[in-house]
Amino acid sequence: MPQWTSAVGSAQLARLLGPQRPGSGPDAPARGGSGVARRTPAYRSLADGIRTLVLDGRVPVAARLPAERELAAALAVSRTTVAAAFEELRSEGYLASRRGAGSWTAMPDGNPLPTGELVPLPPEAADRVLDLGCAALSAPEPYLSRAFEHALAELPPYIRTHGDYPAGLPVLREAIAERYTARGVPTMPEQIMITTGAMGAVAALAHLLTPRGERVAVEHPSYANILQLLRRGGARLVPVAMTGEPQGWDLPAWRQVLRDAAPRMAYVVADFHNPTGALADEDRRRELVAAARAAGTLLVADETMAELPLDPGLALPRPMAAFDAGGSTVITVGSVSKVIWSGLRIGWVRASPEVIRSLVAARAYADLGSPVLEQLAVVGLLSDGSWEEAVAVRRRLAREYRDALVSALREHLPDWEFTVPRGGLTLWARTGGLSGSRVAEAGERLGVRVPAGTRFGVDGAFEAYVRLPFTLPEALAVEAVKRLARAAELVRSGGAAGAETPRSYVA
Repeated sequence: MPQWTSAVGSAQLARLLGPQRPGSGPDAPARGGSGVARRTPAYRSLADGIRTLVLDGRVPVAARLPAERELAAALAVSRTTVAAAFEELRSEGYLASRRGAGSWTAMPDGNPLPTGELVPLPPEAADRVLDLGCAALSAPEPYLSRAFEHALAELPPYIRTHGDYPAGLPVLREAIAERYTARGVPTMPEQIMITTGAMGAVAALAHLLTPRGERVAVEHPSYANILQLLRRGGARLVPVAMTGEPQGWDLPAWRQVLRDAAPRMAYVVADFHNPTGALADEDRRRELVAAARAAGTLLVADETMAELPLDPGLALPRPMAAFDAGGSTVITVGSVSKVIWSGLRIGWVRASPEVIRSLVAARAYADLGSPVLEQLAVVGLLSDGSWEEAVAVRRRLAREYRDALVSALREHLPDWEFTVPRGGLTLWARTGGLSGSRVAEAGERLGVRVPAGTRFGVDGAFEAYVRLPFTLPEALAVEAVKRLARAAELVRSGGAAGAETPRSYVA
């Protein structure tokens, strides 16, 4: 069932279809069975364009399309062309129509959807399966060991207490607040709550702010685990398509969704977006915060990738919270898991003191608090300069791994399309016209795990994509891509037809 029904205007659809839309030039040549050049009918080009927009998540499922006459005028084609395109889409299951009510986008019944439980890779399979499901690096030695040595040395005074700190250890709240202040966002410790990772932070916010049935705007695609968390909490997801460009936030689309859907909360990853790797510039951040403020929407900014710029000399924009003059629109989520180690399950929320007090009060019915020893380890990283040193090492490692993955993809899967991310840990790849779900299933059989694009979308979008984290050294990255290339060939030859969508664990 669609999460939210929107409308796509004729001018907007014409813009999304781009310069190759019917009516903007000659029809594309194609080849018949005899090898003689022929022209693709305009109606088929239009149907192909709309189908691609739906599969890529650029037009959401259940979006109402313009009337045939209106769209024909916008595209400078005949109404017959539009009617024939709509009929083809209806026959394929990508369009539903009702007399007197219009037409709206749909997804065919057989399109793979991200259903079922996610299954972590069993430890005994680690020596034969290359796991590209988790966008996380191994622990940084010796920094982590030193951090826990510090934690053990600082632990005795806490042992003599009950050990419950629902808001987090005061020393860690103060350290996190100081880091925000140093980044140009003045922050008091009272504005920080320590959580069990970023997922714990978003879960606490969703529980507090979005009762069942509440609308939540999300980027499309977005982080798979957050989408599932929100779905299970009963949120009605409102997808806002990314543009596919390095700075991929479509501000007109965001303004329209925030105005028309009036979501209570919006979730964004402006710093090396997961999965696409896009980085929002300051203008987009400023405009997005302004649009959220005007709509009365709370904007949750996930900064888990913010400290992972990989290109030398890349100047990072100011945090989203820097554009929230009143301090009542932006709520920031951060974490140690991506930048240091996923096994160190410490995250945080930065919000107004009023929101923090409400989160802390509600925590009594959730997990009560985060582990003391791990919090002290993070304090150790932040207090002796280890954090900056460890992060610098992580950046160099991630840059090497990214470059190795990109090189291997260009050599072994040259028809796959992607934008090289300038930071973060993930690469978003279009699979050369193949089903990402089928590639993922075939890859599992060949010893490489990747999450299909549908995991990161709403209502089955992004079937033609997979997410590839760059978390393996060169030799393993090359081997993983070679196995993906064999999987792609298996799908292309029909060897993976009808296979079950894999349930790869995603992180």
